[in-house]
Amino acid sequence: MPAQSIVVTREAAATELSTALAAIRTQLELPEAFPAEVEAEATRAIAGYRLPDDDRTDIPLVTIDPAGSMDLDQALAIEPNGDGWRFFYAIADVPGFVATGGAIDAEARLRGQTLYAADGRIPLHPVSISEGAASLLPDQVRGSYLWQIDLDSAGRPTSTTVTRARVRSRRRWSYDDAHLAVDHEPMFGMLRDLGQARLTLEAERGGASLSTPEILVEPDGNGYRLERRVSLPIESWNAQLSLLTGMEAARMMLDGGIGILRTMPPAEPEAVDRFRRQTVARGTPWPVGESYGDYLRRLSGDDPQHLAIRYAAASLFRGATYRAFDGAPPEQTIQSAIAAPYAHVTAPLRRLVDRFALEVCVALSANVPVPDEVRAALPEIPTAMARSTNLSGRLDRMTLDAVEAAVLAPHLGETFDAVAITGSTLQLLDPAVQTAAPSPQQPGTAVRVRIEATDIAKGTVQVSLVR
Repeated sequence: MPAQSIVVTREAAATELSTALAAIRTQLELPEAFPAEVEAEATRAIAGYRLPDDDRTDIPLVTIDPAGSMDLDQALAIEPNGDGWRFFYAIADVPGFVATGGAIDAEARLRGQTLYAADGRIPLHPVSISEGAASLLPDQVRGSYLWQIDLDSAGRPTSTTVTRARVRSRRRWSYDDAHLAVDHEPMFGMLRDLGQARLTLEAERGGASLSTPEILVEPDGNGYRLERRVSLPIESWNAQLSLLTGMEAARMMLDGGIGILRTMPPAEPEAVDRFRRQTVARGTPWPVGESYGDYLRRLSGDDPQHLAIRYAAASLFRGATYRAFDGAPPEQTIQSAIAAPYAHVTAPLRRLVDRFALEVCVALSANVPVPDEVRAALPEIPTAMARSTNLSGRLDRMTLDAVEAAVLAPHLGETFDAVAITGSTLQLLDPAVQTAAPSPQQPGTAVRVRIEATDIAKGTVQVSLVR
C-alpha cells in the first residue's frame, strides 16, 4: 500500500489536537528549554573546542538522512579494497563538546535521548551543539570518531580501527535523493552491494530485521497528518552498516573487558508458538524449520495481512536492555534480533549511551586505558537509558493516539475497511489508524467499521462493526 497523508481539515479538531499535544508534554513532565547553565556551558565548549590533530578531510564522506535533518550523527564513505571494501564511518565528536561531570552531561543523563513529538522534538543536547558545532553538516570541517572497517568480498570485517579525526562531509543526501542516485553514483552502488552482502550474512547467522511501515506524525498548516511510509532499500543497506559498526564495537568491548552492550534475550518458546499460530490465522503460515528472520524478510512491506504479521512479530522482540561491564562480561551478551553482540555507538547527538561507548572504543583501539570518568559513569548509563526509553515509548503512543483521534474526528458516521492485527486491535487500511476492536476478533480478519465517537484529549476512538 503506498504511503498515505491524512490532513486534519476540521479547524476545531486541529485546535483541540494542539491542546492535547501540549497536555501530553505536561502530563509526562517532558523537558522544555535547557537551563541557563547548560546553554552557557555549550557556548564555552564551542568556543574552546579543538579539532583532532589527525586530518582526514580527504575522505569523500557524505551523510544520508531524512530530508531536512540538521542533527547529523554519521557520515560514510566506501571504496574498493582488493576484492572487498574499505568502509569509513565518521561519527559526530560529541565527547569533544560534553565534559563528563559538567552541566551538559548532567542534563543529558536526565534526558537520555532526543524525544520526538508531533509538535516538535526535544533534543538531548543544546541545538548549538547538536545542529551546529558537532553536527556533520556539509562543507564544514568537523571533529569525529572515525571508524575504518576493511571487509572481504562476503562483507565480513577483517580489520577495524577507530580514531579521533577531523573530517568534512561533501554532501547531505536525503534518503529519497540517494535512492534515485544508486545507479549513477558509484559509492551508492558500493553501498548497495555491501549492504546486500551484510543482509546475506544476517540471514546466515539467524538475525532478523523487523521493519514495519513508519507512521509519520507531522504538522500540516493548522492541523496534523499521518503518513505510513515504507522504507526504501537504501535505508536498509545504510542500517546494515550502522549494525556492522555496532557489532564491531561490541567485539572490541568484549575483547577489551569493558563497555556497555545492547542485549536482548531469545524469544520464549511460548511466544514463538503463539506467533506461529497467528501466522496461520493471517493466511501466511510460518513453516517449521524456517528461521523467523528468513520468514520476516519475505513478507511484503505494504500488504495489510503481512503488516498485521509484522506487528504480531514484535512479541518476539522484547526484553532489550543495556548491560555495562568492567572485567567479566555479562551473562547475556547477545542481541537476539541481530544474533550477535551489539553496542550503540553511531548516534551520540541523539542518544546518551553512544557518547560513553565511543570513548571506550577509541581507547581500546589505541590500546590505552579507558578514562577514569568514563569507566566510573558506565554503571549509571543503563538506568538512564531505560528511563528515557520508557518515556519515549509513552510519548509515542499518547501522541499517536491523539493524532489518530483528530484524523478521524471529521469522519463520524463514516465506514472504513480494517484488519485485526491482534485480537483486540484493528488497523484501518486508509487512513493508517489503529483503534480498539469493539469485540474480540480473530487476528487477520478483515472487517468494516463505522466511526462512532472520538475524544482527542483522551486519544480514543470508538468504532462499531458494520455487518
